[in-house]
Amino acid sequence: MIVQAVVVPQPPLLVPALSPGANAELEALRAACRTAVERLAAVTREWVAVGAGDHERVIEPATSGSFRGYGADVPVSLSAAPATPAELPLPALVAGWLREQAGADSVRVHLVDGDPAECERLGKLLAHGDRTGLLVLGDGSNRHGPKSPGSEDERAPAFDDAVARALATADTAALRALDPGLAAELGAGGRAPWQVLAGAGDDWRAELLYSAAPFGVGYHVAVWERG
Repeated sequence: MIVQAVVVPQPPLLVPALSPGANAELEALRAACRTAVERLAAVTREWVAVGAGDHERVIEPATSGSFRGYGADVPVSLSAAPATPAELPLPALVAGWLREQAGADSVRVHLVDGDPAECERLGKLLAHGDRTGLLVLGDGSNRHGPKSPGSEDERAPAFDDAVARALATADTAALRALDPGLAAELGAGGRAPWQVLAGAGDDWRAELLYSAAPFGVGYHVAVWERG
């Protein structure tokens, strides 16, 4: 079963080598992510991560990769044990890096292609599996403000406000109700992973550690504990 879950965004700028220099907003985001994964590692050192992908697949823990495609050759591994190098997608790279920061033993990465029914199915499957921690990776809308990566959309603030409220209150019904079409229009890649979390049951206590859009993208960090 999932004993604890944390929600984090997945921008490469979480890795200091990829975005060096002092930035108070960025450090606040990094600190919230560190706190979340350290709390997860304190409960269990065996993790399952969920991120968005072009198709559904699983990346096993005995795998390593690098952020070289994002500007710096920062190696990461999904396991503390020896691992086989591979080209890893961003959710797996961030999951591996956060695993290392928290000192967890391993993380198995599930990529979901966005179908809400499949997200619900995977959430239920994980909820009835082995004792593990769930790392949920995904960003909110990338259309906050005129300098945002996806260009400004006036619907973005309301969308991410609703996500933040759901994550702050463990409102699984609200996460299930997120519209895939609207999320896609707003560039919110976290929608599918959040709906996997919603499928993992309703008995949670929640704490929202961070919610903002400092670089035009909505980022949310939350910790969910079993009630």
